[in-house]
Amino acid sequence: MRAVKTVEIGTGEGRRGRVRLGGGAPLALIAGPCVIESHAHAVDLGGRVAEIAARLEVPYIFKASFDKANRTSIHSFRGPGLEAGLGTLQAVKAATGVPVLTDIHEPWQAEPTAAVADVLQIPAFLCRQTDLLVAAARTGLPVNVKKGQFLAPLDMRYAVTKVQESGNPRVFVTERGTTFGYGNLVVDMRSFPLLRSLGVPVVFDITHSLQLPGAGHGVTAGQAEFIPTLAAAGVAAGVDAIFLEVHEDPSRAKSDAQNALRLDLLPGLLERLLRIHAAAGYAEWPTTASPR
Repeated sequence: MRAVKTVEIGTGEGRRGRVRLGGGAPLALIAGPCVIESHAHAVDLGGRVAEIAARLEVPYIFKASFDKANRTSIHSFRGPGLEAGLGTLQAVKAATGVPVLTDIHEPWQAEPTAAVADVLQIPAFLCRQTDLLVAAARTGLPVNVKKGQFLAPLDMRYAVTKVQESGNPRVFVTERGTTFGYGNLVVDMRSFPLLRSLGVPVVFDITHSLQLPGAGHGVTAGQAEFIPTLAAAGVAAGVDAIFLEVHEDPSRAKSDAQNALRLDLLPGLLERLLRIHAAAGYAEWPTTASPR
């Protein structure tokens, strides 16, 4: 049995600027648009989500990608790129006072991204890429490694170890579903205690778990109608944070439109999940699973 270590995120002043994951910390929210659609949109949406989170006293980290390097089609919108995207993330931080998270796809992106972001995220498809994990670790920032859709939960111990043995203990992992046949994902609720047995905080990426990869004729399809179902089950099973793609009008989103949560549904969902989290009391449960 291994206790889950707390990961501290952010260096800003005030309650909004620092977020703790794990170790009995409050349930946190990682949310934002899948991709930076425009500077103004990211700043506006980040501010609106930050206001909701502050009202409900939910620690919040803004998430958006400056480049979606794994889009289904070469014609799909990828984002503004590194330089412009980092400028937008910096603006979101300045406007909201919350930490920001973004993903990197190549080792050379780690250092410039770390100058702005508070968390570096490793995409699920790249979670075994040693050079990428090591480059992220060496920045000293917290590293969020998404579990590959092709991996068993306990196989994530190797990715975690790569970060830790590169001198960075500030690592956590995110469940985002497992490939189930063609064009579908499934979330095994046993995954959460198994991942927690690695001794690191665990995040549940609810909206990406509802993707239908390759099912949208050149774009990823999804099933946003099941967000409340998966979210409730995952929080009851025990997570330290929830991850949601949020958009004020998902039908117009430039990435993952079919599995994003509509912004006006966020307050009610968070209120429900906070009640489930409080009732479950999972932080006090012993971790019965152990890495094989």
